[in-house]
Amino acid sequence: MAPTGSPDTRLIVIRGNSGSGKSTTAAALRTRYGRGIALVGQDNLRRHVLRERERTGGANIGLIDLTARYCLDQGYHVVVEGILHSARYTDMLTALTDDHRGISRHYYFDVSFEETLLRHATKPEMEGVHEEHLRD
Repeated sequence: MAPTGSPDTRLIVIRGNSGSGKSTTAAALRTRYGRGIALVGQDNLRRHVLRERERTGGANIGLIDLTARYCLDQGYHVVVEGILHSARYTDMLTALTDDHRGISRHYYFDVSFEETLLRHATKPEMEGVHEEHLRD
């Protein structure tokens, strides 16, 4: 793809298991920074915009890429946040990072499975998602 953003824009990718604090951290960054930072959430685009299940080659992968690029090209800093399973998202995230003209940083939140289960139990929107699904 074509170069995206500018030397002044920042791209931050936050990945990790469910309940690891990704969304909370991304929201805190946005609140602390104020205007000028775009939050590109995997769950928002996949679940709410597309109503798509997580799958290899899903439409959300391209939509995350396009949304992040558009925001970077408009001069926004961008936080891409989600589980972003490496087998499905590595190619897109690598290309996005390689094409970004500014500074890019990737973070992985490594939280134990036991802690994930505890945190997950506090999320009402995850009712019906069982341990075996999370283990996958």
